[in-house]
Amino acid sequence: MAREGARPAYDPAGHDAALRAALQEVRAGRWMSMRTLLDQTTTWWQWTQRTQILAAAAAGTDVVRAWLREEPHSVPATVMHARVAVERALRAHREHHRHTHELWQEAWHASDAATRAAPHDPVPWVCLLALARLDPAQRWEEHRVAPPEPMLPAGPWGLLAQAGKRDPYNREAHHRMLQFLYARGTSGRLAEAAGYAHWAADSAPPGSALHVLPLYVRVERYRRSGGRDAALDLHWVAEDATREARRAFHSWFELSTPAERSLPDLNHLAHALWGALQFPEAARVFDALGPYYTPLPWAYRAADPGDLAQAAGVFLQARSRSAARR
Repeated sequence: MAREGARPAYDPAGHDAALRAALQEVRAGRWMSMRTLLDQTTTWWQWTQRTQILAAAAAGTDVVRAWLREEPHSVPATVMHARVAVERALRAHREHHRHTHELWQEAWHASDAATRAAPHDPVPWVCLLALARLDPAQRWEEHRVAPPEPMLPAGPWGLLAQAGKRDPYNREAHHRMLQFLYARGTSGRLAEAAGYAHWAADSAPPGSALHVLPLYVRVERYRRSGGRDAALDLHWVAEDATREARRAFHSWFELSTPAERSLPDLNHLAHALWGALQFPEAARVFDALGPYYTPLPWAYRAADPGDLAQAAGVFLQARSRSAARR
């Protein structure tokens, strides 16, 4: 539990001390700790999360390439190579880099190779799914597959199914599908994204992080509306918003273990419960976060969404109010 009033820390590793140590080594250009950590990772949930966070740190370095040079037949190194290539392609896309297409092709080939090198691993398929957002017009056939339910849009359902075959209800895979739906068209088809998020949550077993998906769509809708308007505060206390927040709390938070909770999910849940005035439940989620937080979604409630200090300030206000009303 964090001391009331203490400034929260933004640390992608969160409560995962072993990951934090490996990240420090990666940033210093060393790969041995990363290899050891991944060798010791035994669940797909943790494997997916750790490879994603490590790739974000390694994308600006040559550390994974150095690992592959030393161990060219290493399966974890091959998967991490795909992870890093995808991270670089997505960053180039966000920054409108002139080499985005080349990086996209490189990432696709690295991910495709990883599906063969690690046939039982969901992460290479998650990588391919992540790249689908670079094709919002759905020119690639694998990005316009018929959906499993008539009310859902066509999309990269085959890629999602491949990830799910290896790790049912893989959290990141479903978030990548959500990002694909956000990217479609000017409006982002938020109605489609909302329908998808509720379908995924309704299909998920108790304790699954997919029960948090609708909260992400609600935040995205608020962001696109411009936010920070007094009238929009009703967005968080509406009956459906309260129902979504409470459902995520009871269907996910109360039924999952601390080791299976990601920092982004905990932050979105704390934010939703606080916004819905469900203070006792919000206080419990803040307790689970301890000293850590993520800038999103708190930044969207700040006067300047780009100011991380303001995002932390909103977090502190929400945490203090929830603690006082528990």
